[in-house]
Formats: sequence, C-alpha cells, structure tokens
Amino acid sequence: MGRQSYRTAAFLLFSICWLASSAQAAVVENLRSYRSPDHTRLVFDLDSTIDHRVFTLEEPHRVVVDLVNAQMRGSVDETDIAGTPVSRIRSGKRNDNDMRIVFDLHHPVQPRSFVLPANEQYGPRLVIDLYDASPRATPAAAPAPTPEPNTRRDIVVAISAGHGGADPGAIGVNRLMEKHVVLAIAREVRDRIDALTGFRAVVIRDGDYYVGLREQVQIAHKNNADLFVAIHADAHTNSNAQGSTVYALSRNGATSEQARRLAEKENGADLIGGVGSVSLSDKDEVLASVLIDLSMTATVATSLEVGQRIINSLATTIPMRRKNVEQAAFVVLKSADIPSLLIESGYVTNPRDARNLDSPAWRRSFADALVSGITDWFHERPPRGSLIAWQKENGGLTPASYTVRSGDTLSEIAARFGVSMATLRSHNDLKSDTIRVGQVLKLPGAGAVAGATRAAPSFVEHKISRGETLSQIAVSYSVPLDEIRRANQLKSDTIRVGQVLKIPTT
Repeated sequence: MGRQSYRTAAFLLFSICWLASSAQAAVVENLRSYRSPDHTRLVFDLDSTIDHRVFTLEEPHRVVVDLVNAQMRGSVDETDIAGTPVSRIRSGKRNDNDMRIVFDLHHPVQPRSFVLPANEQYGPRLVIDLYDASPRATPAAAPAPTPEPNTRRDIVVAISAGHGGADPGAIGVNRLMEKHVVLAIAREVRDRIDALTGFRAVVIRDGDYYVGLREQVQIAHKNNADLFVAIHADAHTNSNAQGSTVYALSRNGATSEQARRLAEKENGADLIGGVGSVSLSDKDEVLASVLIDLSMTATVATSLEVGQRIINSLATTIPMRRKNVEQAAFVVLKSADIPSLLIESGYVTNPRDARNLDSPAWRRSFADALVSGITDWFHERPPRGSLIAWQKENGGLTPASYTVRSGDTLSEIAARFGVSMATLRSHNDLKSDTIRVGQVLKLPGAGAVAGATRAAPSFVEHKISRGETLSQIAVSYSVPLDEIRRANQLKSDTIRVGQVLKIPTT
C-alpha cells in the first residue's frame, strides 16, 4: 500500500471516530434556575445522560461545571439568575469534545450535583444545587417555641402547597400548572386561619421552590403542628374526571385504585424534585416500638375524623369526587403524631375544574369551606393546653362571628346565640333575612374568644436593596424589629438583595 493510501485510510479512520464521537455527544438543550430559601437549583435539560465534574474556585468565587462529550444547542448565559448568588454565566468548548460552564458568584456557595433519568414530563437532567454558605431566613421552617402545658397556646395548622420549583406537578388545560394554583390556595387558607383567635397557620412553601416530602413533615414537627394539610390538584387521562377528594394515610394498602395511583405519583415527586428515591416501606416501622405503632394507629384514626369533617364542609360549596376519606401510602402523610391529610382540590385536566382552580373567587370559596371544616373539628376536639380547650373547659364564650352552613336560617342563628333577629340584621347591615352558605355574620356582644375573627393586619411591601439591614428598615418605617421578624417569620436578621419583606402598618 502506497503512502497516499495510508494517508487516505488514516483520514477515513479519523473521520469515522470523530463522527461516532460527535453522534454520541450529549446535547444541552436548556438551562433553568429556581430559587429556594436556602439554595439555588440549576437544571440542565439534556437529550441523553451525561458525565460531569463540578468544582469551585476562589478570588473571585466561581462554580465550574465540566460536561464530558457535550455540546450546546442554545445559550445558557441567557438564563434568568435574578435573586440568585450567580452574577454571570459563561460557557465554552474544552478539549474539543467537552463543554465548560462557569458560574460567577456574588458570594461563596456549596455545590451538590446529580443526574436524573427521563420521566413523564422531562428528559434526562443534570441538577446543580448551590447551597448558601451562610444561613438565610427560611420562613417555612422557622421553629416555634415548645409550648408549656396550659399556656392557652394557638392551635397550629401546617399547610403544604404541593410540588414547586423544578417540579410543576400536574399540567392541565391551557398549561395550568398545579404548583401555582395550590400555592394560591394555601395562601388563602393561611390568611383565614391567621385571622382566627386561637389558631396559627404555618405555610410549608411560600414561593416557587421545592420542599422534599420528608422535609415537609420535619417542618411541621418543628412548628409543633396539630394538623398537617397537603393541598394538591390532580390530573387524569379522562378529561371528564372532576371534583375534590380528601386522602389520609393507609398502612394496609389503598382504598381504591385511584388512591393507589395518586400515592405513587405524589411519592415520586421527590424523584422529580431531585432529592433521591423514596421508599414506600417506612424503615421507621421496622425499628418502632409498640408505643409508636399505637401512636400511628391513633393518628390515622384522627386524620379520618378530621378528613370527614372537611368533606362535609367542602360538599356545601363544591363538587366532591368521593364522599368519604380515601386512604393510600402517601409519604408526606407519614407522621406518627400529627394528624395528616392530602386534599386534591380538583383536576387541572378537566375544563370546569381548571377554570375554577384558576379563579381567585373560587379559591377563596374553597379556602373558606376547608378552614370551616378544620376549625369545626378543633372546636369540638381542641388539643390540651390550647386557648380553644381552655375556653371549652370554662363553659365557652360567644364567638365574634359565625360562618353560615347549609340549612341555617337567620332565626335559628339568632336563637342559638341569644340575640334578636333585629339586632343581628342591624349588626350585619342585612336588608332581608336571606343568608347564603359561607357568609360570615358578625355577632354582637362578643369578646376575643375562640373563633373570633381578628381584623386582618395590613402590610406594605419593601424590596431589599444592596447595603440595607433589617434594623435600618425597621427604623425607616418606625416599626419594631420584632414585628418585622414575626410578620415574615424570620429566624435570623440575614436578608438578601431582591427579597421582599412585609412591613406591618397596623
């Protein structure tokens, strides 16, 4: 074989190897960012799995991500990084076949990375979590002090809006996302609970970020919750499926195929969120003592009672898909000592339900009915040491308001609370005796007691600018520092540029 033949063969071999290498290169199709209270999540959408390496550099602070045998389809430097520790994103080729992406930082972070396989919503993904090196305020996880017996404490209701961040949950009609509508409902529920004397709400997620299933339960424990309520919105292959359903934990299998399917989907949310696998066989049960086992049994029984009370209340205003509490092995409901429920508010894949879920008026109505069911049960079975329990033990007092239920008449309400109909009409500016389900009536002569509605606090919003401190903001608004901490559930005075604070004005 002549020299020219050798050159031709070598060139062909090189070309074949190069083409094979190029054909196998992973393509980075997109880069998304999500901000959580304590970290920033960066998600690379890929067309295939990828090998990678992550390391940090100082002076200036940077995080470097090397992608092996990869190429870019778009431009990662156009990713929205507002409110994150990343100041700039740069990318370039490295060693012919590899890509290097550099994240310039405002301050140091602690990176963690992992690769997720494709699922129903996304292809393969590379996830980079940038954890804040210094503690930041985490409103949802702010621990409450352990109450002493007989301190007339508030009853605490933990409210979890499902999914969030990189996990949109179900996606329905007109791209309506579960994570957005359930957060809006959770905030409505929070506002109503916080407006009641003797009750306090804790929102697990108060922004578009993901909180792991186990972490949700931990947050409820830290806040000494008396009830845990997870709010979701389901999807179904049949667009005719509609209505709300209430679920509790089952230790012995699901009560229906729908409940089993839903539990598998919601338990798999941790895989979408990227926090690792979730086992439905709770390892704690293997090691638990008989007392823990009995505690779990009692807690599930209580959950079923509360759930049925909520169904009865919801059924007065919205369609219910199931008239009884369904049960399945939901990871998020596995708490040995907190009654826990998962409430599917409706189906984003049903046109009517989707319109309702996207309607602020409907969400307010849903929240009214949900809170009514919760408070009805707690007024009947208040936890020991709570203000509601103290009032019940002392004969009870007239509440400041009453929410009209199905079948109520104005004359019956007047007789129940010992006031004349004329006084009740005058106190509520009623032109007639007609009342509607869900209407809140003010009761004359009431004191600050269980069920009394406090005037909702008013706030102004303040967006943090560079160089500001919490104490400076308090001085500028003439508001005590403790009130700002309390209004925003801050566990430290650390704030970040771009963060929005609620400033009390009353």
